[in-house]
Amino acid sequence: MPLLALVGLAEQRRYGGLPSTTIRLAAIAGLFFAGDLLLWHHAIEAVGAGLATVLGNLQVIIVGIVAWLLLGERPSRATLLALPVVLVGVVLISGAIGADAYGADPALGVVLGIGTALCYAGYLLVIRRGLRDPRRPAGPVAVATVFVALAASIVGGVGGDLDPAPPLESLAWLAILGVTSQSAGYLLISISLPRLPAVITSIILLAQPVMTVILSVILLGEAPSSTQLLGVVFVIGGIAAATLPIARIRDGLAASRAGRAVAGE
Repeated sequence: MPLLALVGLAEQRRYGGLPSTTIRLAAIAGLFFAGDLLLWHHAIEAVGAGLATVLGNLQVIIVGIVAWLLLGERPSRATLLALPVVLVGVVLISGAIGADAYGADPALGVVLGIGTALCYAGYLLVIRRGLRDPRRPAGPVAVATVFVALAASIVGGVGGDLDPAPPLESLAWLAILGVTSQSAGYLLISISLPRLPAVITSIILLAQPVMTVILSVILLGEAPSSTQLLGVVFVIGGIAAATLPIARIRDGLAASRAGRAVAGE
């Protein structure tokens, strides 16, 4: 929060205060993001960091469905065809098939992971709607972060999950996490959201679950079963099929081949 607040204050001095609508939407986005983080961390306990992150990125499909139901934006045929593929992947990750599934409770991890994806989708949809002024990305993210802290403190205090005296090593890792992924990472995402088409943003975000699975094996010693890894392939493949502009890529390759043929003549 201190880093985001400093950048947000600099934006305010230069461009003026945030509109009340932006502040309200940022607060709502913060509550969604709090739900995302809380559910995701419990999903990590149940099914591991790599698989929990894969499940959280189901937000790509969920955003399309929400836009269809609430905004009347009918999803593409590719999205509808990818949905059953993704669902098969979720079942494989849950450990419902196979007896060697990784995680203390893979089935619970899937439920929490889907909840993470729902909250993550809510955050992206609401924060994007609030970022009408691309010159001031830090202010809304700072407001959202305040509400993340408030919500997490309340839920952690009531549920007994909030450690009143974590060791210094844990605080150091949390500080690094806060400066990198929580401040710089989500600030960069917020800067990119109004500047890129939604489909391009979704494609770029697909790098996150892939890298997390790889790093969870290397750094954390996690060992997902072969069935769960197959589920990862189904989930990421289905998401890619739903978001990649296949027709545009195909047309571009055809045009490139035609251009080379003409040049050869």
